[in-house]
Amino acid sequence: MDLDTAIDAFLQHLSVERGLSANTIECYGRDLASFRATAGERSLSSVDAPVVRRHLERLQSEGLAPRSRGRALSALSQWFRYLRAEGALAGDPLEGIARPRVRRRTPEVLSAREVDALLRSPDESPLGIRDRAMLETLYAGGLRVSELVGLDGSALELDSALCWVEGKGRRQRIAPLGEACIAALERYLREVRPRWDRSRSEAAVFLSARGARITRQAVWYRVRYHARLAGIRARLSPHGLRHSFATHLLEGGADLRSVQELLGHADIGTTEIYTHVSRERLRSLIDRAHPRGGSV
Repeated sequence: MDLDTAIDAFLQHLSVERGLSANTIECYGRDLASFRATAGERSLSSVDAPVVRRHLERLQSEGLAPRSRGRALSALSQWFRYLRAEGALAGDPLEGIARPRVRRRTPEVLSAREVDALLRSPDESPLGIRDRAMLETLYAGGLRVSELVGLDGSALELDSALCWVEGKGRRQRIAPLGEACIAALERYLREVRPRWDRSRSEAAVFLSARGARITRQAVWYRVRYHARLAGIRARLSPHGLRHSFATHLLEGGADLRSVQELLGHADIGTTEIYTHVSRERLRSLIDRAHPRGGSV
């Protein structure tokens, strides 16, 4: 098997067998194409640790940050694992290669007061009614922006205050929505959506004013627009509401396993970042509010 065939087979495997999104597969494809350029015309069987090291050195010389180099190495790791499972590769070319050291970034989290201001910022226009329902759904369910955009009407169970969410790898989970979110959704679905979906053929919950499924870019823009209206200084993204959802749950006493399930994380290690965020917020509060809480 040559390198091009091996890459194509792996990307097909990611799509058909693992059900990854087109965006994720495109990222894997770029990382592997970059490695293919480093490897040149060598055969798959001659790919070894020195070739991988040369590739990482090239990425570093091109100015790629440690996080991006780590992602490239992760793509190679999964590719090599797949090829070994298929019997196309004997050894592991990554043996003995250290991963680039990456400083884990602390997610930006809003306070409860900032969330309240954000959710109150939309006006009474049709656009504002839709935006209020979107913001409430992002925060109440801890949804990713792709999950919000992909949400269809059949996934909503408003009587039970639940929705079915399809996350990464097509894994499904149930997201509780809460009374305020259900009220905002019901108003949008009753007063606005029927006007915009004139053909009655669009399955999506959230539409643009032209009647099409809303895009990720539009959701990003509307979240930042309302953050500015609410006086929030941070450059808020839709994912910031998901971070806030998880952190506020932990601060309210939820256990880590429950938060993992609500977020749809396959690995609890991904969820553990929020315990760090919660501790940092608590330490910051003590530093500001306690008479003897300041750093020495």
